[in-house]
Amino acid sequence: MIKVKDAMQSDVITVKRTNSIHEAARVLRENRISGAPVVDDDGKLVGIISEEDIMRLLEVHSPRLNLILPSPLDLVELPIRMKHEYDEIAKGIRKAAVMLVEEIMKEKVITVSPEASVSDAAELMDKHDIKRLPVVDEDGNLVGIITRGDVIGAFVK
Repeated sequence: MIKVKDAMQSDVITVKRTNSIHEAARVLRENRISGAPVVDDDGKLVGIISEEDIMRLLEVHSPRLNLILPSPLDLVELPIRMKHEYDEIAKGIRKAAVMLVEEIMKEKVITVSPEASVSDAAELMDKHDIKRLPVVDEDGNLVGIITRGDVIGAFVK
């Protein structure tokens, strides 16, 4: 039986709950990862954030233009509406960028023990439709992370 501790990544990229969404997005982008555990100032796991969470925040501000067979009046109003919607989007993105991670992170985090089997980790990921599992010790300290890629890698070694 392959254990999580044998397949997990110990060097975990994290973000703090007090980071801005802009900072979190930068961390994800620079490290080419799609999500990261969120820790408090003591390094305790308090949540998880993903690109999906950030995208959901930005989707609220996406334009909704009806361009199917516009009426002549729509053609006159379209540039004005587009400018207004663009201004609203830009305002929304600026507002979202300064929001804190703790405002949108998922607080109920599915975790796994380093002593669990990789099969158990895979089953949790499948059951909860998630891509990564923070690995925590018996005191709740973050000791690693295991991703779907790590699970697959464990079985092809």
